[in-house]
Parts: sequence; structure tokens; C-alpha cells
Amino acid sequence: MKSLVCVSCEGSDTKIVVFSKTKEGLKINKAFSLSMSKADALTTSDISDPTDLGMDNLSDDLSFEDIGSLDEVPSEVDSTDIGFISSNLKDVDLNKSEFIPILTEPVVNYHFYEGRKEKNRVKQLESIIADISKNRNITVRKDYLDYIDLDDKSLFSAFIQGDNSCVNLVNSLASYNNRRFYKIPTIKNAEASLAHYVTKINKFFPEDYTLILYTGRDYSKLIFLKGNSLKHIGSTLDVGTQNLHTYDVYFSKILLEMENGNIPRLDNVILCGEDNSENLILSFYGTFPEANVSELKIENLDLVDLNEDTKSKISSFAIPISAGLEYFEEKEKKYRGINILPKYIHENQKLFQFGWHGFLVLPLIFLAAFYFTYSILTNVQDIKQKDQEIVHLNQIIAQNKTITDQITKYSSKISNFGQTQAILDSASSGAEVWSKMLVKVSDFMERRRSFWITKLTSLKNGEVQIDGYSLSRSVLTKFTDYNNSSLLNSISYDQLRDQDAFAYTLHFNLKNEMVKPNGP
Repeated sequence: MKSLVCVSCEGSDTKIVVFSKTKEGLKINKAFSLSMSKADALTTSDISDPTDLGMDNLSDDLSFEDIGSLDEVPSEVDSTDIGFISSNLKDVDLNKSEFIPILTEPVVNYHFYEGRKEKNRVKQLESIIADISKNRNITVRKDYLDYIDLDDKSLFSAFIQGDNSCVNLVNSLASYNNRRFYKIPTIKNAEASLAHYVTKINKFFPEDYTLILYTGRDYSKLIFLKGNSLKHIGSTLDVGTQNLHTYDVYFSKILLEMENGNIPRLDNVILCGEDNSENLILSFYGTFPEANVSELKIENLDLVDLNEDTKSKISSFAIPISAGLEYFEEKEKKYRGINILPKYIHENQKLFQFGWHGFLVLPLIFLAAFYFTYSILTNVQDIKQKDQEIVHLNQIIAQNKTITDQITKYSSKISNFGQTQAILDSASSGAEVWSKMLVKVSDFMERRRSFWITKLTSLKNGEVQIDGYSLSRSVLTKFTDYNNSSLLNSISYDQLRDQDAFAYTLHFNLKNEMVKPNGP
């Protein structure tokens, strides 16, 4: 459940109220107060307003904040006080909560503007700033100032002028819980919020003058109303329940502020804060007998989670309660009060800080990211297609290599075929010569039975040596004469069994294919 934590700081007195919104309405979950150990612990200028360090110029640059947590609470803040606050808020989910710092004097100053009213809010702020500079010689920044309408002729404005103590307290609490910051949607003004709450629950006559007296531990506030509008804010009194010895100081101060605020009388007196005693009420009746004196009633809020002691003094939390109720009204668009949120606080709560030109560059960053993402995805798709093509081409290369190897084998066979063909042609030509020669020899031997061949030997230059036997010398002479390409080299007598025979050696020339026999 999202909670609203309202923090009111003034001097050493700090009051904290935790709101939550339920179906039945608004509920106060916690309400407690403490006196800070160091009254000036939260008024260090080095963290309250970084504009003195030139942070205004730095905020225009694009920067990425460190999202990590802080290690420790700043040394100028008493960790005991922060630890006490943290322990009281341990049941609240602070990471999802919103914090509303509530400021008053001397951190906040006031100005009643009675000049020309502008319809444009920016121009109205400029007019108020100019009026403050003219009448009070004070320079105010736009983000440090806000205003509300009082009537048709005047405006009430509040602007931050001192150290932002409540914001420092919230930041210290975040640091204590290892957070860089807690969400601060706005900063409220104590007097304006309290005045609005009183007029909301009390309907005064338009001509009535009302005093709201808020008594604190170390201080008191005087707020004057006319009808249901803010009329005058008196200076903060440095007296409270801790140092108040007599109520006469109230009445002298009230009379002085009535004179300063042009207030002729008091018709109503509303008492709230730490002192709601009967003695204070009776004292007012004695000084202002015609005034209607009453204690501020906190109504229409669920207080069931609070203990009886806190319920009995709930009026002392009137300022943080008023600021919280005003904020809820603003969220429901029912009312618009004083809302001050300096630019540096708004910027510090961003994860990424951009100046005006940073916001111009931001669309370009998204466009560039989209372009590069699209290009990368497109290139990845192209790479996949190229990889598929490479795989396909590698397969083709492997197939072509196989075909090339086959072609090489066939080429080798084809080249060898030429040689083989030449050999075959040569062999065919020789075979024909041999065939003719053998035919001739066979024809001759068929007619001469006493002649036969035992050996054929191929010689160089196309000659063939024929060795054999014959029973007649004349047959050898006739064979030589039958084929004019033959030459009888030798003849010798050799006994074959019981017959006389002649061994011969004859050279036959194969080149002479057109040999014509001389006749048998």
C-alpha cells in the first residue's frame, strides 16, 4: 500500500505523520515527533541548494546518476535521530512512499501581491518576482516560489529563501536506509496548509476575523483570516511550551500583529498545537471576551492505529495533517494550494538527468537505436543467407571436383587411346603383312610336303628368320624363288631318323607386301 509521509520541521522540533488511503477514506497510520539532537544538523548549504556550486549548468548536460545506494548518513546529521525515525517507520514501505516536506519561517518567506493579475501562470510568477524585488529587494527564482488566490484583488505567495532543512532530513533518511533518494512530489507551506484546513472544517462569516494560534515546543504561529481567506501571517514567536512563562506575551504580540495586519477585532480564535490547556482558553476569553475560542478538531480521519496518548494530543500534529489533506485534495483536483519544488530536487530524483537539449537528443537516440537494431537484424539475415549460399557452393565445388577427377581419368584414357590406336593400327598393318606371308608359306608347303618350319623369329627392319627342315635341297631353292623377298642364308645336312634331311635358315622380308611369286 502506497503511503504519504508528511514531515514538518522547525528548529529542533520535527513532526511526522503517515497517511494511507483506503476504501473507507483517509487513515493516519503513524504520528510521532522528536527533538533533533542538533538544531542545525539539517541546515547545511552544501546539500540544500546545489545552484551555488554551479549545478544549474550541469543539469543541462546529459548525465547518468549512480543508482547504487549510499554507504552512510552524512556526518552533519545525527544518526541517532535518523535511526529513531527509521525505527518508527519500519512498518511503512518507504521505497513506495511519497514524502511531503513542510516548511515555515525562516526557510520560507511570504509576500502579499496586490498588483495586476495575469491569466498566464508564468507571467504571474514573473510579476510577483518583480514586485518582491521592487518592494523588498530580494531576488527569487521561479521554481522557488508559488502563490494562491486570496480574493479578486490580491494573491498570497510563499518562496524558499533559506536552507531546505526538511528535504535534507528526508535525504538523510534515504541515505540511512541505503537509498539514493525518496520520492518528493512537492513541498508544502505550513501556514497556508493550516489556514486552508481551518477554513475547510469551519465556515466563517465573510466579515469575521479569525486568529489561528499554533503553539509549538519552541515556537508559536499567528495566522489571521478574514472570512474564509488568509488575511495576515504574523512573525513566528520564539516561545512555546518549553519556554513559555506567561500567556501575556501572546496577547501583546497578537495586538501588535493585528495593528500591522489592519485587523480591527477578533471574532474567532482557533487553538492548536502542543498547548490546548483550559488556562490558555480562559486567558483568551479574558483578553478577547467577544471572541469565540475553540480548539481545532481533527475530523473525518481514521485514527484507529494510533495509541490513546497520540489521539489525545492529535492537535499538535495539525500542520503535517493539514498538509497531507491538502495534497490529497489536489490529487483529486478539488483544490490547489502552495506547491514549491525546486528544480534541483526534481532533477536529483531522476534516474537519468537530461537538460533541454538532452530531451531533443533523446528521440535521436531512440531512432539511432532502432536504425542500428534494424540494420543488425537485416545483416544477420543476410549473413545467414550468405552462409547457406557458401554451403551450397561448397557442395557444388565438391561435386565439380568429383566430376573433374572423372574427366581427368577419361582424358588420360582418351590420350592413351590414341597411342593404343596407333599401336593397334601398326599391329593391324603388320598383321596383314604377316597374314599374307603366312598364306604364301602355307600355299607353298601344301604343295611341297617335304618342307616344314620349326621356328619363326622376328628380326629388325621388318625381317623374319625362318628355321626348319626339308627333305630336298631343291625345295628350298624353289621356296626362295617363290617369294622374291626371302633369302636363303644357310643350309646344312642333318639326319632325321632314317632319312636324310637338310636344316635351313631363311630370312623373309615383310616390308615387301607386293611380292609376286616367281612360280612354283
